[in-house]
Amino acid sequence: MRIDMFKSKPIDELAIDRIRTYAEFLPKFKDVFYLAYSGGKDSVVILDLMIRSGCPYEIHHNHTTVDNPELVYFVREQAKKHKIIIHYPVDKDGKRISMFSLIKERGMLPRRNVRYCCEVLKEGGGEGYIVTTGVRWGESARRSKRMMFESCYKSKKKKYLHPIIDWSTADVWQYIRERELEYCELYDQGRDRLGCILCPMTNQTIVELDLAQYPKFVAAYKRAIMNPNDPDKFRKLGVKLDVLKNKDEYWKWWLDHDARKGKVDPNQQLLFDN
Repeated sequence: MRIDMFKSKPIDELAIDRIRTYAEFLPKFKDVFYLAYSGGKDSVVILDLMIRSGCPYEIHHNHTTVDNPELVYFVREQAKKHKIIIHYPVDKDGKRISMFSLIKERGMLPRRNVRYCCEVLKEGGGEGYIVTTGVRWGESARRSKRMMFESCYKSKKKKYLHPIIDWSTADVWQYIRERELEYCELYDQGRDRLGCILCPMTNQTIVELDLAQYPKFVAAYKRAIMNPNDPDKFRKLGVKLDVLKNKDEYWKWWLDHDARKGKVDPNQQLLFDN
Protein backbone atom coordinates (compact mmCIF):
# COMPACT_ATOMS: atom_id res chain seq x y z
CA MET A 1 0.00 0.00 0.00
CA ARG A 2 0.98 3.64 -0.44
CA ILE A 3 3.27 5.07 2.23
CA ASP A 4 1.96 8.11 4.11
CA MET A 5 4.56 10.83 3.54
CA PHE A 6 4.13 12.34 7.00
CA LYS A 7 3.93 9.16 9.07
CA SER A 8 6.31 7.11 6.88
CA LYS A 9 3.96 4.20 7.24
CA PRO A 10 1.68 2.23 4.86
CA ILE A 11 -1.76 3.83 4.85
CA ASP A 12 -3.53 0.61 5.81
CA GLU A 13 -1.39 0.28 8.95
CA LEU A 14 -2.06 3.93 9.72
CA ALA A 15 -5.82 3.33 9.41
CA ILE A 16 -5.55 0.38 11.81
CA ASP A 17 -3.61 2.59 14.24
CA ARG A 18 -6.46 5.10 14.11
CA ILE A 19 -9.02 2.42 14.96
CA ARG A 20 -6.91 1.17 17.88
CA THR A 21 -6.33 4.71 19.15
CA TYR A 22 -10.02 5.56 19.32
CA ALA A 23 -10.84 2.16 20.78
CA GLU A 24 -9.49 3.65 24.01
CA PHE A 25 -12.62 5.85 24.11
CA LEU A 26 -15.03 2.92 23.80
CA PRO A 27 -15.68 2.65 27.58
CA LYS A 28 -17.23 6.13 27.41
CA PHE A 29 -19.68 4.84 24.80
CA LYS A 30 -20.78 1.29 24.07
CA ASP A 31 -17.99 -1.26 24.45
CA VAL A 32 -17.81 -2.00 20.72
CA PHE A 33 -17.47 0.00 17.53
CA TYR A 34 -20.65 0.36 15.44
CA LEU A 35 -19.41 -0.47 11.95
CA ALA A 36 -21.77 1.13 9.40
CA TYR A 37 -21.67 -1.32 6.49
CA SER A 38 -23.28 -0.32 3.19
CA GLY A 39 -21.85 -3.16 1.12
CA GLY A 40 -19.93 -0.70 -1.06
CA LYS A 41 -16.20 -0.83 -1.70
CA ASP A 42 -15.29 1.53 1.15
CA SER A 43 -17.18 -0.41 3.79
CA VAL A 44 -15.62 -3.64 2.47
CA VAL A 45 -12.23 -2.10 3.25
CA ILE A 46 -13.32 -0.79 6.66
CA LEU A 47 -14.59 -4.22 7.69
CA ASP A 48 -11.27 -5.86 6.80
CA LEU A 49 -9.29 -3.15 8.62
CA MET A 50 -11.50 -3.55 11.68
CA ILE A 51 -10.91 -7.31 11.70
CA ARG A 52 -7.15 -6.75 11.44
CA SER A 53 -7.23 -4.21 14.28
CA GLY A 54 -8.46 -6.80 16.77
CA CYS A 55 -10.85 -4.25 18.28
CA PRO A 56 -14.41 -5.19 19.29
CA TYR A 57 -17.14 -4.28 16.81
CA GLU A 58 -20.65 -4.93 15.57
CA ILE A 59 -21.57 -4.69 11.89
CA HIS A 60 -24.82 -2.93 10.99
CA HIS A 61 -26.44 -2.55 7.58
CA ASN A 62 -29.51 -0.42 6.82
CA HIS A 63 -31.68 -1.90 4.09
CA THR A 64 -33.23 1.06 2.25
CA THR A 65 -35.78 -0.94 0.17
CA VAL A 66 -34.37 0.62 -3.03
CA ASP A 67 -30.88 -0.86 -2.94
CA ASN A 68 -29.57 -2.49 -6.09
CA PRO A 69 -30.70 -6.15 -6.02
CA GLU A 70 -27.11 -7.22 -6.68
CA LEU A 71 -26.01 -5.26 -3.62
CA VAL A 72 -28.78 -6.81 -1.50
CA TYR A 73 -27.62 -10.31 -2.46
CA PHE A 74 -23.99 -9.40 -1.77
CA VAL A 75 -24.78 -8.06 1.70
CA ARG A 76 -26.83 -11.15 2.53
CA GLU A 77 -23.93 -13.40 1.57
CA GLN A 78 -21.50 -11.32 3.61
CA ALA A 79 -23.91 -11.37 6.54
CA LYS A 80 -23.55 -15.15 6.71
CA LYS A 81 -19.77 -14.82 6.99
CA HIS A 82 -19.47 -11.78 9.23
CA LYS A 83 -22.65 -11.72 11.36
CA ILE A 84 -23.91 -8.49 9.84
CA ILE A 85 -27.04 -7.15 11.52
CA ILE A 86 -29.46 -6.03 8.80
CA HIS A 87 -31.98 -3.37 9.83
CA TYR A 88 -35.25 -3.01 7.92
CA PRO A 89 -36.98 0.39 8.14
CA VAL A 90 -40.01 0.71 10.40
CA ASP A 91 -42.17 3.59 11.58
CA LYS A 92 -42.64 4.68 15.21
CA ASP A 93 -45.24 1.92 15.66
CA GLY A 94 -42.87 -0.78 14.39
CA LYS A 95 -44.63 -1.16 11.04
CA ARG A 96 -42.45 -1.80 7.97
CA ILE A 97 -42.03 1.16 5.66
CA SER A 98 -40.30 1.67 2.31
CA MET A 99 -39.04 4.40 0.04
CA PHE A 100 -42.35 4.24 -1.81
CA SER A 101 -44.49 4.61 1.31
CA LEU A 102 -42.33 7.60 2.28
CA ILE A 103 -42.90 9.20 -1.13
CA LYS A 104 -46.65 8.82 -0.72
CA GLU A 105 -46.49 10.20 2.81
CA ARG A 106 -44.34 13.22 1.91
CA GLY A 107 -46.18 13.87 -1.34
CA MET A 108 -42.98 14.30 -3.35
CA LEU A 109 -39.96 12.50 -4.73
CA PRO A 110 -36.69 13.13 -2.86
CA ARG A 111 -34.28 15.76 -4.15
CA ARG A 112 -30.74 16.77 -3.29
CA ASN A 113 -31.99 19.56 -1.08
CA VAL A 114 -34.91 17.52 0.32
CA ARG A 115 -33.40 14.17 1.28
CA TYR A 116 -35.99 12.99 3.76
CA CYS A 117 -35.30 9.40 2.68
CA CYS A 118 -31.72 9.31 4.02
CA GLU A 119 -32.80 10.45 7.45
CA VAL A 120 -35.42 7.73 7.73
CA LEU A 121 -33.88 4.85 5.78
CA LYS A 122 -30.12 5.20 6.23
CA GLU A 123 -28.98 7.49 9.03
CA GLY A 124 -30.64 5.90 12.03
CA GLY A 125 -28.81 3.74 14.51
CA GLY A 126 -25.53 4.14 16.32
CA GLU A 127 -26.87 6.09 19.29
CA GLY A 128 -24.34 5.83 22.12
CA TYR A 129 -21.68 4.34 19.85
CA ILE A 130 -18.55 5.39 18.01
CA VAL A 131 -19.79 4.77 14.46
CA THR A 132 -17.05 3.70 12.06
CA THR A 133 -17.56 4.46 8.36
CA GLY A 134 -15.77 4.48 5.01
CA VAL A 135 -16.35 8.19 4.39
CA ARG A 136 -13.51 9.71 2.34
CA TRP A 137 -12.59 13.30 1.45
CA GLY A 138 -12.27 12.41 -2.23
CA GLU A 139 -15.90 11.34 -2.60
CA SER A 140 -17.48 14.79 -2.75
CA ALA A 141 -17.06 18.47 -1.92
CA ARG A 142 -19.29 18.06 1.12
CA ARG A 143 -17.33 15.10 2.46
CA SER A 144 -14.05 16.94 1.90
CA LYS A 145 -15.01 19.08 4.90
CA ARG A 146 -15.50 16.15 7.27
CA MET A 147 -13.08 15.37 10.11
CA MET A 148 -11.55 11.97 10.82
CA PHE A 149 -13.20 11.91 14.26
CA GLU A 150 -16.28 14.05 14.74
CA SER A 151 -19.51 14.45 16.63
CA CYS A 152 -22.93 13.73 15.19
CA TYR A 153 -24.72 17.04 14.77
CA LYS A 154 -27.98 15.39 15.82
CA SER A 155 -26.82 13.62 18.96
CA LYS A 156 -24.11 14.30 21.55
CA LYS A 157 -24.14 10.59 22.36
CA LYS A 158 -22.90 9.58 18.92
CA LYS A 159 -19.43 10.02 17.40
CA TYR A 160 -18.07 9.19 13.96
CA LEU A 161 -14.69 7.70 13.08
CA HIS A 162 -13.56 7.66 9.43
CA PRO A 163 -10.26 5.70 9.36
CA ILE A 164 -9.69 5.95 5.58
CA ILE A 165 -10.86 9.54 5.18
CA ASP A 166 -7.65 10.51 3.36
CA TRP A 167 -7.59 7.53 0.97
CA SER A 168 -8.11 7.91 -2.76
CA THR A 169 -10.36 5.65 -4.83
CA ALA A 170 -7.20 4.06 -6.24
CA ASP A 171 -6.04 3.31 -2.68
CA VAL A 172 -9.34 1.57 -1.95
CA TRP A 173 -9.14 -0.66 -5.01
CA GLN A 174 -5.48 -1.45 -4.44
CA TYR A 175 -6.28 -2.61 -0.92
CA ILE A 176 -9.20 -4.74 -2.12
CA ARG A 177 -7.06 -6.43 -4.77
CA GLU A 178 -4.01 -6.95 -2.57
CA ARG A 179 -6.17 -8.44 0.18
CA GLU A 180 -8.31 -10.35 -2.36
CA LEU A 181 -11.51 -9.10 -0.76
CA GLU A 182 -14.95 -9.89 -2.16
CA TYR A 183 -16.98 -6.95 -3.49
CA CYS A 184 -20.29 -6.36 -5.23
CA GLU A 185 -20.35 -7.35 -8.90
CA LEU A 186 -21.88 -4.01 -9.94
CA TYR A 187 -18.43 -2.41 -9.85
CA ASP A 188 -17.38 -4.73 -12.67
CA GLN A 189 -20.40 -3.56 -14.69
CA GLY A 190 -19.20 0.04 -14.95
CA ARG A 191 -20.56 1.57 -11.75
CA ASP A 192 -18.09 3.58 -9.67
CA ARG A 193 -20.41 4.06 -6.67
CA LEU A 194 -23.37 2.14 -5.29
CA GLY A 195 -26.44 3.54 -3.63
CA CYS A 196 -30.18 3.71 -3.81
CA ILE A 197 -31.73 3.18 -7.23
CA LEU A 198 -32.42 6.60 -8.83
CA CYS A 199 -30.89 8.41 -5.87
CA PRO A 200 -31.00 12.19 -6.49
CA MET A 201 -27.38 12.43 -5.30
CA THR A 202 -26.02 10.31 -8.12
CA ASN A 203 -24.87 11.41 -11.58
CA GLN A 204 -26.83 11.24 -14.80
CA THR A 205 -24.85 8.25 -16.10
CA ILE A 206 -25.96 6.14 -13.14
CA VAL A 207 -29.52 7.41 -13.53
CA GLU A 208 -29.57 6.13 -17.10
CA LEU A 209 -28.16 2.77 -15.98
CA ASP A 210 -30.83 2.49 -13.28
CA LEU A 211 -33.64 3.30 -15.72
CA ALA A 212 -32.48 0.56 -18.08
CA GLN A 213 -31.52 -2.05 -15.51
CA TYR A 214 -34.33 -1.83 -12.94
CA PRO A 215 -37.69 -1.31 -14.69
CA LYS A 216 -39.67 -2.74 -11.75
CA PHE A 217 -38.23 -0.14 -9.40
CA VAL A 218 -38.92 2.59 -11.95
CA ALA A 219 -42.54 1.45 -12.13
CA ALA A 220 -42.78 1.46 -8.32
CA TYR A 221 -41.47 5.03 -8.15
CA LYS A 222 -44.05 6.13 -10.70
CA ARG A 223 -46.88 4.43 -8.82
CA ALA A 224 -45.88 6.27 -5.65
CA ILE A 225 -46.09 9.73 -7.22
CA MET A 226 -49.04 11.79 -6.12
CA ASN A 227 -51.30 13.35 -8.72
CA PRO A 228 -49.92 16.88 -9.33
CA ASN A 229 -53.22 18.11 -10.73
CA ASP A 230 -54.20 19.29 -7.24
CA PRO A 231 -52.43 22.69 -6.82
CA ASP A 232 -52.91 22.76 -3.05
CA LYS A 233 -51.02 19.50 -2.58
CA PHE A 234 -48.48 20.13 -5.32
CA ARG A 235 -47.64 23.58 -3.95
CA LYS A 236 -45.36 21.97 -1.35
CA LEU A 237 -43.01 20.39 -3.88
CA GLY A 238 -41.01 23.47 -4.91
CA VAL A 239 -41.12 22.62 -8.63
CA LYS A 240 -42.06 24.44 -11.82
CA LEU A 241 -45.81 24.11 -12.03
CA ASP A 242 -45.99 25.80 -15.40
CA VAL A 243 -44.37 22.77 -17.07
CA LEU A 244 -46.04 20.06 -14.98
CA LYS A 245 -49.42 18.93 -16.20
CA ASN A 246 -49.54 15.34 -14.93
CA LYS A 247 -47.50 12.55 -13.38
CA ASP A 248 -45.49 12.00 -16.56
CA GLU A 249 -44.46 15.67 -16.66
CA TYR A 250 -43.43 15.55 -13.01
CA TRP A 251 -41.44 12.34 -13.62
CA LYS A 252 -39.56 13.87 -16.56
CA TRP A 253 -38.82 16.99 -14.55
CA TRP A 254 -37.51 14.94 -11.61
CA LEU A 255 -35.21 12.87 -13.81
CA ASP A 256 -33.60 16.02 -15.19
CA HIS A 257 -30.25 16.28 -13.42
CA ASP A 258 -30.41 20.02 -12.70
CA ALA A 259 -33.92 19.73 -11.32
CA ARG A 260 -32.86 16.88 -9.03
CA LYS A 261 -30.07 19.06 -7.72
CA GLY A 262 -32.62 21.68 -6.80
CA LYS A 263 -31.47 24.10 -9.50
CA VAL A 264 -34.08 26.27 -11.18
CA ASP A 265 -34.09 27.80 -14.63
CA PRO A 266 -34.50 31.57 -14.02
CA ASN A 267 -36.45 31.86 -17.28
CA GLN A 268 -39.15 29.57 -15.92
CA GLN A 269 -41.96 31.24 -14.03
CA LEU A 270 -42.30 29.76 -10.54
CA LEU A 271 -45.58 29.70 -8.68
CA PHE A 272 -43.71 29.17 -5.44
CA ASP A 273 -40.21 28.57 -4.13
CA ASN A 274 -39.02 26.10 -1.50
